[in-house]
Amino acid sequence: MTAPPAAVQDSPGEEELARGLAEGDEACLAAVYHRWSALVHALAVRSLGDAREAEDVTQQVFLGVWRGRHGYRPERGAMAGWIVGIARRKIADALSARTRRLDLLTSVASAGTPLAAGRHADEPSEAVLDRVLVGHALAGLPPAQQRVLRLAFFEDLTQTQIAERTGWPLGTVKSHARRGLHQLRRGLRDGPRESPREESRVRGR
Repeated sequence: MTAPPAAVQDSPGEEELARGLAEGDEACLAAVYHRWSALVHALAVRSLGDAREAEDVTQQVFLGVWRGRHGYRPERGAMAGWIVGIARRKIADALSARTRRLDLLTSVASAGTPLAAGRHADEPSEAVLDRVLVGHALAGLPPAQQRVLRLAFFEDLTQTQIAERTGWPLGTVKSHARRGLHQLRRGLRDGPRESPREESRVRGR
């Protein structure tokens, strides 16, 4: 069905949208979102392969549109191209964040490096964030699993040493470690598609 003439006339042009955005007109932002959100979402889904993550990125893109509205110059190109540029940067950020989560999951699964809390003052902020993320995820585990993994991560104890420290049978320690790591991975990853395929366990020596 053909849209009525009034609807066509009410559809703002790019110059009007650009002017409205620069003036802080939220109605113009809504119009921009209505016009280009499907394109942004499609680009995000194609790159990320996950509709939920693509929705988050789409929201970030239009938040970026609003925050960066004073930087748009119509004479430099169409608004769609400007928005797609923002989308590509946000998608790249999402992919980078996904890589960091996978790296953290690998570290958690292998438990090869102790995550001791009092490191050097000049320690990279990424390492601090890793410990915060792991600590937060550990706090949601059952007490027994939490204790085993804390001894492994923060004190760098082997399974045998954990059994000696806790007085639990080695098989019980291994069971708590295996189940705890499984739940920890679920808490740290973003979506089931990123689940590592290998059978992970706390390192034993």
